Amino acid sequence: MEKVFLYNTVSHKKEELKPIGERVGIYSCGPTVYSSPHIGNMYSYVCWDVLVRSLNYLGYETDWVVNITDVGHLTSDSDSGEDKMEKGSKKEGLSVWEIAKKYENEFMENLKLLNINKPNEMPRATENIAEQIDLIRKIDMNGFTYKTSDGVYFDTSKFVDYGKFANLNLEKLREGARVEINEEKRNPTDFALWKFSPNPSVGGEKRQMEWESPWGVGFPGWHIECTAMSTKILGETFDIHTGGEDHIPVHHTNEIAQAWGAFGHNTANIWMHNAFITFKGEKISKSTGGLYTVFDLKKMNDDYPIVFRYMVLNSHYKKGIEFSLTSLESAGVALNRLRNYILDFKNVGGVIGKVDDNYVNEFKEKIFDDLAMPEAMAVVWNLMRSNLGMSVKIATLLNFDDVLGLDLKELYSGEIIEEKIPEEILKLTEERKRAREEKNWAESDRLREEIRKKGYVVEDLEKSYKIKRA
Repeated sequence: MEKVFLYNTVSHKKEELKPIGERVGIYSCGPTVYSSPHIGNMYSYVCWDVLVRSLNYLGYETDWVVNITDVGHLTSDSDSGEDKMEKGSKKEGLSVWEIAKKYENEFMENLKLLNINKPNEMPRATENIAEQIDLIRKIDMNGFTYKTSDGVYFDTSKFVDYGKFANLNLEKLREGARVEINEEKRNPTDFALWKFSPNPSVGGEKRQMEWESPWGVGFPGWHIECTAMSTKILGETFDIHTGGEDHIPVHHTNEIAQAWGAFGHNTANIWMHNAFITFKGEKISKSTGGLYTVFDLKKMNDDYPIVFRYMVLNSHYKKGIEFSLTSLESAGVALNRLRNYILDFKNVGGVIGKVDDNYVNEFKEKIFDDLAMPEAMAVVWNLMRSNLGMSVKIATLLNFDDVLGLDLKELYSGEIIEEKIPEEILKLTEERKRAREEKNWAESDRLREEIRKKGYVVEDLEKSYKIKRA
């Protein structure tokens, strides 16, 4: 079995993956299903899909778990504000259950559009309430909790290593704490394990999602969900826990704390975190722009979701990626070049040969070095520019696609493909034809270049034209 080295946020260095059992257990923090996921959200899942695909490619069997958060995630990480599910319900005039189903379905459709393999299990928080209550009981029995008027809290002062994971300056946090947020909290870093429902008899608004518990009617905190579901499915200790880097200072720090409170040890051996997508140098958001959904990309161009995946493959998960529509277009041109190698080879009746072991070994070296995907993609292009026979090149490229997930194998299988030219390209080509008829050569040249940037070229015939991929 190939040795794999991954960057562990706990130790701040690359460590060899040493699976606990026969299958590598991987838990990824899943979506809170109260609104449409944007490309920044989905970037994470492309990264972790590549992780799972890479491990499978190298011979490891995996169990990948991605949870669905359908309750308990408040609008503030400090246990204040409204539950995001309840907020989404009010905004759209649907029940929380309808909101959860609507956006869970959207998330699943996003996975398909980005060619992300479906995880082995996708547990919902609302279907694991009993497990969360049992976990809180363990933490309570071990002396790590206290009760306030609005919930059951984890006492972070009882866990001596709290904050170590994220290098938090606890003294500064104490100095800057706003006690008015919850004057009953003993420490500013304490977090809710169970929140009590408002009491309608004294003016509180009744929640749609609430359950009985030993401490009172309420709902679980966001952090307890992940620990309960990950350990239920993968065991008290598993191999890899993934998430966005924004999870490090609060969500994952609290997961580690409550795991120690329940079990006396960390749950995951390796914690991995992806950086953000940025737009104009800043994390994408409503204020900075670039907050596209995968559906938005598809409306612009049917091919853009898989082009976005190609774009992500050229980034390292720890560095993130700078997004723009221009860079997306460039990624589309590059992806079409790869496709054309296959289509041209197929359409002349080419038969694939054996993979080239040297390139395969080089590709493996890159992916088992903390998923060095930009370097792995360089191997792909070095292969296609090499002096090897095309039958070997295509065989090796299709072998790499087990990791890349670009559906290149679909191009080679089946009958010769009669490609459907996108409506956008047909429209631009007709505009160019009219420009030529009017002898507006400058406009004709501009349109030809615009078509080329979108991955196609126009060949002028005597009375017509031919369109093909660039």
